[in-house]
Order: sequence, then structure tokens, then C-alpha cells
Amino acid sequence: MTDAADAAAPDPASMRQQYRAEGLAETDLAATPVEQFARWFKQAATEAHLFEPNAMIVSTADAEGRPSSRTVLLKQFDEQGFVFYTNYDSRKARDLAQNPYVCLLFPWHPMGRQVIVTGLARRTGRDETAAYFRTRPHGSQLGAWASAQSSVIDTRDQVDTAYAELAARYPEGEQVPVPPNWGGFRVAPETIEFWQGRENRLHDRLRYVAEADGSWRVERLSP
Repeated sequence: MTDAADAAAPDPASMRQQYRAEGLAETDLAATPVEQFARWFKQAATEAHLFEPNAMIVSTADAEGRPSSRTVLLKQFDEQGFVFYTNYDSRKARDLAQNPYVCLLFPWHPMGRQVIVTGLARRTGRDETAAYFRTRPHGSQLGAWASAQSSVIDTRDQVDTAYAELAARYPEGEQVPVPPNWGGFRVAPETIEFWQGRENRLHDRLRYVAEADGSWRVERLSP
């Protein structure tokens, strides 16, 4: 039976935090959203020392519009887009094969900040995928083979057994081939919103919007 203390969960409606007073003005922004993201990302990583500041929520939708979200680690970003890696048979990859529009959310709660990216996802080339795969720890390389991500399995033992067999086949120091069904996605941004929490829920929201000529327009959103 569940103890009464365990059953008494906190009331989420009573949980309130006051956000910082400093705001985000248009004059604070960098010339491009990627420059602005790099600025905030550096602050999150080296000044605020957030745990895994590259963790982002990736939201996709299938052909019928049914959404799904999960946390994935950003592995690269530049003017071409934001890159993450996954199993191409996973739910997110199946969604993106049907509907390439995606949303990325960086929830930097301790800083009272969010960054929201929307755009189109396309697979990275195999050479780029292989180059990144070689940088992964040996165990993570084996894990990419051992897990048929998002598929239904009977027990945890199936994954552990598959991993043990792979570890015996490819011992530490031996090159692990790149799985054919594993690789990257690059999200080319169409909009990037920078959200700064403010007092009384009157937050600052500045959004870069891509123009047809390759430039960016900045617009302010009501909180």
C-alpha cells in the first residue's frame, strides 16, 4: 500500500518562482540568431555551469499530426543548423521521414531562459555521421548497435545480452563500424526565439525570423 505521505504530492499550482529583473532588449541581440545562441550557450555552459546545457527537447509529429517529444543532446551548431544523432528507426526519425518540421527547446531553467528553434530537419551525410561516430565512447558505439530504439522488447535482458555479445565481438580498442540505421539530423532554422524570464510573468521574447534573401528579421512577442 502507498503511505499517506507518499500520496500527498505537492500542489503544482502553488509552486511559484519570481524571475530575474534584467531583461532582453533588441539592442542586446547579436546580428544573427546563431551568434546569439552561441553567446547564451557559452553563458549556460561556462558561467552558469548548467548540467548538460546541450540537452534539448526535440518535438516531432507524424503524418497524422500526432506529436511526440523527448530530450536529445545537441552535438553541433553553426549557420547551417543544429545537429543531433539518433537511430533512424526510432520514433523521432520515423516522424521526421513523414513530416520534416521539428521544434527544438533548450530549457535553461536556472538562468530563467529558453531558446526555441523551429525548422526543417534533414539527414546528415554518411561521412559526417561516421566522423562523429568515431568520437563517441566505445560503450556508446556498442550501444548504438545493441538498441533497436523505440521498439517494444520483452525484458531488459535482451538489450544487456546484445550489448555483451557486441562487447565480445568488438573489444575496447577495436574499431566499431557505424550502424547503417544510425546517423544525424541537421535542423535548418526558420525561427529562433530567445525567451528571458522577467518579474510578474512579463517575460521578454525576441524571435529571429528567416527572410527569403537569407537575412533575419527580429520581432518581439507578447509574453
